[in-house]
Amino acid sequence: MRFTNGLFKMLSLCLLAGVLLAGMLFPVVGALGVASNRASDTIDSAQAEMVEVPPALITTMTDAAGKPMATLYDQYRIPVAADQISPIMKAALISVEDRRFYEHHGVDWKGTFRAALSTSGGNQQGGSTLTQQYVKNYLINVVYRNNKTEQQKAQEPTIARKLREARIALQLEQKMSKEDIISGYLNVVEFSNSIYGIGAASATYFGTTPDKLTVSQAALLAGMVNNPTLYNPWRFAPEALKRRNIVLDTMVQNGRLTQADGDTAKAEPLGVLPQVTKPAKNCNGAGPEAGFFCQYVVEYLGKLGFTQEQLAIGGYTIKTSLDMNATTLAKKAAMDEVPKTTDGIANVMAIVKPGKEKHQVVALVSNRDYGQDASKGQTQYPQPYGIENKFGNGSISKIFTAAAALEKGMGVYNVIDVPAEYTSHLFTGGNEKNCARTDKPNDGNTRWYCLKNAGTYGPQMTLQEALAKSPNTAFVKLEEALGSTDPVVDMAVRLGMRETMASNNDGKPAKPGEPTQAQHFKSSPGNPGNASFTLGPNPMSPLELANVGATLMSGGVWCPPSPIVEIIDRNGQPVDLKGKEQPCEQAVAEPLANSLVTGLSKDDQAGGTSAAAAGRAGWTRPMMGKTGTTQEFKSAGFLGAVPQYAAAVLTFADGNRPRPIRDTDPPSLGPTGNIFGGKVPARTWFAAMKGILGDSPVEQLPPPDPRYLDGGAESRVPNVVGKTQQDATNTLQGAGYQVSAVPRDDAARKGTVVNQTPRGTKLPGGTITIYVSTGQAPQAEIPSSPQNPPPSGGPPPPNGGDPNNPGG
Repeated sequence: MRFTNGLFKMLSLCLLAGVLLAGMLFPVVGALGVASNRASDTIDSAQAEMVEVPPALITTMTDAAGKPMATLYDQYRIPVAADQISPIMKAALISVEDRRFYEHHGVDWKGTFRAALSTSGGNQQGGSTLTQQYVKNYLINVVYRNNKTEQQKAQEPTIARKLREARIALQLEQKMSKEDIISGYLNVVEFSNSIYGIGAASATYFGTTPDKLTVSQAALLAGMVNNPTLYNPWRFAPEALKRRNIVLDTMVQNGRLTQADGDTAKAEPLGVLPQVTKPAKNCNGAGPEAGFFCQYVVEYLGKLGFTQEQLAIGGYTIKTSLDMNATTLAKKAAMDEVPKTTDGIANVMAIVKPGKEKHQVVALVSNRDYGQDASKGQTQYPQPYGIENKFGNGSISKIFTAAAALEKGMGVYNVIDVPAEYTSHLFTGGNEKNCARTDKPNDGNTRWYCLKNAGTYGPQMTLQEALAKSPNTAFVKLEEALGSTDPVVDMAVRLGMRETMASNNDGKPAKPGEPTQAQHFKSSPGNPGNASFTLGPNPMSPLELANVGATLMSGGVWCPPSPIVEIIDRNGQPVDLKGKEQPCEQAVAEPLANSLVTGLSKDDQAGGTSAAAAGRAGWTRPMMGKTGTTQEFKSAGFLGAVPQYAAAVLTFADGNRPRPIRDTDPPSLGPTGNIFGGKVPARTWFAAMKGILGDSPVEQLPPPDPRYLDGGAESRVPNVVGKTQQDATNTLQGAGYQVSAVPRDDAARKGTVVNQTPRGTKLPGGTITIYVSTGQAPQAEIPSSPQNPPPSGGPPPPNGGDPNNPGG
């Protein structure tokens, strides 16, 4: 056995001697022979990887003003140039690790030969130059950063590994200056606690920069590279102190430090900071206010093809569109209405800046703080931008029905019917009582769609009034007039609810073969669709809802809600996002969008569902707005926009046991609820936007178009007054309308149409009521007197006559 070991040692030394001779000749002949093709391939591969794989750097995320708000990284490393490292740091490192650094060409042959003799006998010793250590550390900390197997190979006590290091070191010395090599080494080596490089080490251990390191500080850091774990000054202070003093003594021996300066430095304490002060490596570093925005940036870039690994090592500078002032004000408004520790109730707000070339996200906040401790009112669920509101936005979805009706020919000022209760004979699936279909009395599973209004309204009103007062029956009748829910659902997608409608009914990504929300609400063979869509019962994204407002305020131009202003790579070059971000598109005609904004401009005024909240805030600016409340009071919302900003607020149950929300102070959960969009959501919106806009100039809403105010020719109802009942019926049915005839006492010839409603415009498919003369003149009215008062009636009181229903 001894003979075998001795023979192996002798052969190894012979091989090493040949390698060393070739290595010494390398500067002249430019090559180093190896024992096998496999060894050559391994060496060449390592050389290529050192060139192709850059060190992992920190990605910095900033707000719109350029102020850093978060860092993303895998290795905490702050790169520095050679001239940014103090000479004393370099001197300390060279003294203790490679005192002939400036004399050799990458390999210290005497030291390497001595180490190889020991290694071949089974004991690993040093002997590596700083250049060789640079190679080893680059492979371990950069190239094989997440590969434990290759990291072990890069440190294994074998001659093959020493040969690889030697060859690469010799080649590096031909291509790099000594200053670049030592600074390169100091930028990749680990200083314990996952701190990499002299820049991060200086900041973390001493709160300084590499150019300002003192003698004792430099000696401590230089001593750590030999064994970062053992010489960690926070965990093993005595060992770290002893190692630091050895470095100082070595510096004196090598003539790089005077004895007096060395003694002075040795008398100093370690002087490290009390604790590790690395920044958070994820969105926790953005804090409780901006954490949701940071998380959205990461997810948004993921959709553009940036992996989390890329962001963690890429060294990008990501300038976002985050407005910290708007974020702070919105966060305060959300928490003022619903404190962050309120059990089971979230209050979130998303703000987007309109534009025809980009829709930049300004703020994403929740009453919850961004974090992991639920007991402190924290969450990391993406409440302001994800599809986290599982209960819907309520009547805000009536915007989509109105937009679809305008596109089909209706006008904002057109009069629509508002029955107190309504049973649709087109749509099925209603779940209210007494809705069994009369045409199928034995089929208990098939029902008409039946509904009623929350408040009391007059029998008719303009579409603009209906958007402000929000009667349910009027908008289901509009869906009927459109023939199916398809135009309404498609309009929601076009205006901005894209990921929402592509999700399943639980608000999660639809699996292959699983119906999306859009498919659930749209028509299918024999089914004209789910009419409840106009009442907004479905899970949805607050950010996408805010972007709907931005689309309307941008002349109907939809753009993806982008949080990115620019991205700069590690080399200072801008990253081109063209072709990665979705392009903007004209979702609806600009005149339609502008006119719909006019149609939505009365919600904050007398009779509108958010008037009380607007008055409380002292709001005076022109705006568009729409409130919404879901049937079981588990959510409510408000969408509002001015030319500068569009924002959505949603208040919803977010606990494990969602229940109705009560408008108490603070809001609470209960067996019944009374939350409305005009309450918490609208109050949050007006408080935030009042502060954000401040004293900025008042901007007017875009001008509407007469076509979409008064209706288009395609929806003009033929005037049939004076025609016979049959001729009138034929004319109206030929124009696509249904007809309802009502007899009326009149002196005109019997059978003559003496009146009709409406006379202006109505979507084809709707019903026109004609009043047909009986041929008998009406009896004269008896004059009124105290004994014979006039019948009660008159216009309904403001706000639908329901003082307890201030929100839609």
